[in-house]
Amino acid sequence: MTDSIATQLKQASEGLLFGSETDAPFEVIHWPTQGELTPPKLLQLTEHSPDASVEVVTVDEFFDAATQEEDWHDEEERETVKRFQNLVSVLKQNLSQLQVYRVGSIEIDAYIIGVTDGGGVAGLSTKLVET
Repeated sequence: MTDSIATQLKQASEGLLFGSETDAPFEVIHWPTQGELTPPKLLQLTEHSPDASVEVVTVDEFFDAATQEEDWHDEEERETVKRFQNLVSVLKQNLSQLQVYRVGSIEIDAYIIGVTDGGGVAGLSTKLVET
């Protein structure tokens, strides 16, 4: 992975927390894996049980609530929405085949990943709690 992609992802996600029943930070991830990323391959790379449930959603679906500005948002919330919009933009500009893999059911590990120009897999991970 080029350092610029890692740097851009780190800068774009710095200080952002993904909101669910717990607010979790993002971590930049990179695997030099080649070939198509499938749910079983993702489970192997992330050391999850091979029978863990995996839901695949689009980046737009995953970030939908975080990137929508609402009338009732205050200045800080509007700024956060802009930062999430920028983060989605950075992901889309730098990674192809971008998908979000949600692993687990109540405590969910989310991997927002795509393929780099060099053929590796890169993106962000975060945790969600949904009861």
